[in-house]
Amino acid sequence: MSHTPHELAEEFPDHVEKMSALKQSDAHFAKLFDSYHEVNRTVHRAETNVEPVDSLTETELRKKRGALKDQIWSYLQA
Repeated sequence: MSHTPHELAEEFPDHVEKMSALKQSDAHFAKLFDSYHEVNRTVHRAETNVEPVDSLTETELRKKRGALKDQIWSYLQA
């Protein structure tokens, strides 16, 4: 398993400008974006054992990150 952080700019490189614009114009998108990055940092710290968590917690965090990413992708497709 890769321990590389899943940054949104790397996940959606063709939508960086749109994400930036949405962060400025849509409060809900900005909250999703910030929540994604918070969860993503937590997952990365857990994966690299900087702040270890049990495997169930790590799995739940990954699911939450995936759900947020799906919501962000929906915004980008609209």
